[in-house]
Amino acid sequence: MEQREVMQNVVGILTEALEMRRQVREHPDQQVSLTGAVSALLVETLPQIQLPADAGGHAAADAVVEELGPAIASIAHCFAFAFVQLAEAHDAGRTDSSAEVLRRISLQFAGGAQK
Repeated sequence: MEQREVMQNVVGILTEALEMRRQVREHPDQQVSLTGAVSALLVETLPQIQLPADAGGHAAADAVVEELGPAIASIAHCFAFAFVQLAEAHDAGRTDSSAEVLRRISLQFAGGAQK
C-alpha cells in the first residue's frame, strides 16, 4: 500500500474517532459501534509472513521485524503526521475544527503529494 493510501486511511480512522466521540457526547446512553477501520488498515498494510517450519525463535523474530517493521513504521509516521498537524492548528489558536484539519490532510494526500 502506498504512503498516500495509508495516510488517507489514517485520516479516515481519526475522522471516524471524532464522529464516535461526538455521538457519545450527544447520546451518552447509546452504544457506538466500531466499523473495523483499524483492523482493515492492518490487514491491508501488514504483509503475510511465511516462516520455515524449522525456524528458531531468533530467526522468526528477525523475519517478523524485517517484514512488519516498514509497514508499522509507515502507519506510525502517518498517525504522527496527522497528530502534528492537529497540534499545530491547536497551538496556533486557529479556529478551524479538527475535522477541517483532517479534511485538508486528506486532500493533500489525495493527489499523491506528500509533504
